Amino acid sequence: MDEDNRQTLRRRSGLTAGLIAVLLLALPVAVWLDLTNLADAALRRQASDLNSVIKSVRHYYAANVVGRILEHPGDVKVVHDYQNIPGAIPIPATLSLELGRVIGEQQSNISYRFVSDYPFANRAPHELDVFEREALAALRKDASANIVSGKAGLFSDSVRLVSPVTMAPACVACHNVHPESPKTDWKVGDVRGIQEVTITQPIAANLFSFKFLLAYFALAAVCGVSFLAMQRRQADRIVAMNKELETNNDFLAALSMKISRYIPPQIYKSIFSGQKDVTIHTERKKLTIFFSDIQNFTATTERLQPELITQLLNEYFTEMSEIAHRYGGTIDKFIGDAMLIFFGDPETKGDRADAQACVRMAWAMQRRLAELNSKWRAAGIEQPFRARMGINSGYCNVGNFGSADRMDYTIIGAEANLAARLQSIAEPGGIVVSYETYALVSEIISAHTLPSITMKGISRDVVPYVIDHLHDGTEQSEVVIEKMPGLDVYLDTAALAPTDSDKARAILTRALESLDKRELRPAE
Repeated sequence: MDEDNRQTLRRRSGLTAGLIAVLLLALPVAVWLDLTNLADAALRRQASDLNSVIKSVRHYYAANVVGRILEHPGDVKVVHDYQNIPGAIPIPATLSLELGRVIGEQQSNISYRFVSDYPFANRAPHELDVFEREALAALRKDASANIVSGKAGLFSDSVRLVSPVTMAPACVACHNVHPESPKTDWKVGDVRGIQEVTITQPIAANLFSFKFLLAYFALAAVCGVSFLAMQRRQADRIVAMNKELETNNDFLAALSMKISRYIPPQIYKSIFSGQKDVTIHTERKKLTIFFSDIQNFTATTERLQPELITQLLNEYFTEMSEIAHRYGGTIDKFIGDAMLIFFGDPETKGDRADAQACVRMAWAMQRRLAELNSKWRAAGIEQPFRARMGINSGYCNVGNFGSADRMDYTIIGAEANLAARLQSIAEPGGIVVSYETYALVSEIISAHTLPSITMKGISRDVVPYVIDHLHDGTEQSEVVIEKMPGLDVYLDTAALAPTDSDKARAILTRALESLDKRELRPAE
């Protein structure tokens, strides 16, 4: 996991944690909003009920107490200052005021006001706030409804309910004749004033009614925070493990790339893909075996410095290996200056296709070696490499040979030895194949035979074939390579530009004329 992926994981974890935290914090807010709505509704009901009770009491008192006394005057008087007159009873307005005072003393969260903008002459005028004045004006226009105002605070809610105080027949009879009444033209149903009920309810009182729900929320919050902490630790652990795995993967990738240099690519691929097990196991298969060797390599090493020999040999093996990989050959091993390559395992396209691929590979190797020789001669190396190549097709044992601790993927059999023997009788720069191989590739080559040979382990006579030309359309050029004292020729017709053909022909003609002159000189 690279740094961008780790940063993305951290951002997503942070967003998830933040979202969960917001949701957890939003739960109490949602509960508080619900409690506020519940408290407001409850307070409105309480105020309405209390207002209805007081109004009913006052109406009952006015109709059934005060009214009856006024209808039959006697010793009992109905006055507002009844406490100063023995045997007197309060008027309904005074009763309402007394009830409000008593209720306020008994209930600290409930207040009651009975106010009017027409107080009796001997009473102090009532102080009305803006809400009360607006409510009184509205009720005088329409006395059929109550006016309610709610106020929600952070810690408490309050509701103010205002209802009209209307003039009943008994009230009209009293007020219109009372000497202290400021208004004497009252009619039944007129709004004299208002009565106001105010109820305040602390939020905490309702909040603690949900103690079990709050406990559940607290437990959920603790569990959520614990889960977030655990998830964060787990995410950090996963990031650390991914980083360690990434380091290990990089190490293994580098190690596998190094190991791949020591084994054929096909074997490397089959092992790492699980197609082959690394166990001692061999199979008998028909293969096409290629063997090559450099002519007079030992003598060449004596003429050149070791560093230069190493450079030339490594370049030679690099170029030849690239060609082998291109044609699908499995490089068995390098033996000094020799190469052992086979076709048919671990991947095969059939006996004929494998043999033809091997021949094309050998032809391409000789062409490339000719190009390398031209390059090396231009660099001052007088006698570069020339290779002999032998190819044979037959059955061999192929697979892992060795011990449980050390094994080698290779081939064993007389047919492999025959390929080496064919190489030994080839001319430098030539390719010799057995009859078994020739039968598989005859349609793509021109060849001539050599005298038959015998070999230990093979009961039949072996007829060698020297490949003269490859004519299947994959290699259209003839490469002429020859070096001897006084002669150094390298001609690749495929690499020669069409515009240079006449020039090359003129050079060769001049060389022939020079040779003719040399032969005629002694006769003169």
